[in-house]
Amino acid sequence: MARTRSMNGVADFVGSAHLFSSALTDVLQARLFREAGGAGLSLSNLKLLQLLAVAQTQTVGELAAFLGVSGAAASKMVEKLVQSGWLSRATGTHDRRAAHVTLTPQAQKLLAAYEKLRLERLPAIFHKASPRQLRALARLMDQITVEILNHSARAGDICLHCGIYFRNKCLVRDMDGRSCFYRQRAELAAERKRKLHAG
Repeated sequence: MARTRSMNGVADFVGSAHLFSSALTDVLQARLFREAGGAGLSLSNLKLLQLLAVAQTQTVGELAAFLGVSGAAASKMVEKLVQSGWLSRATGTHDRRAAHVTLTPQAQKLLAAYEKLRLERLPAIFHKASPRQLRALARLMDQITVEILNHSARAGDICLHCGIYFRNKCLVRDMDGRSCFYRQRAELAAERKRKLHAG
């Protein structure tokens, strides 16, 4: 009986987490992105633009790894954004996946407008919870997230993209002592850039 009650509590939490995630992403985030000037772009496009803004991600191959999609899918997404003026790309001589991808001023302006709207609207949405309650809930959700990762066979390869969700620190690395896949890729990219400029 106690086990059933415990499981019911877990099911309630998981159900609420799914509803919260859907409302936050599919309703609020999508609406703010459209208001900022991103009409016609998908939330996957937004994620790619945010990754380029936060990480030192510069090649299509790295973007594919960060987004968890195939190189072909990432190339297609990048091509569409290049054609629309959101990204600029310098194609690699031998390998198209090694093309350097950067945000255009138009994309930087869009992300700045989106960020401004988020910072303006979110406090009103969360006004019923105190900062202390929100921090406690955030800690609990972080702990559960790490436990979910602990049950994944390839947890070391998972990137949660902490940086694009207001997180300056890597949740996986800081709470569980793992080496962050995201940071590894960013450090490799930075090292390649240093060698390129040094050589």
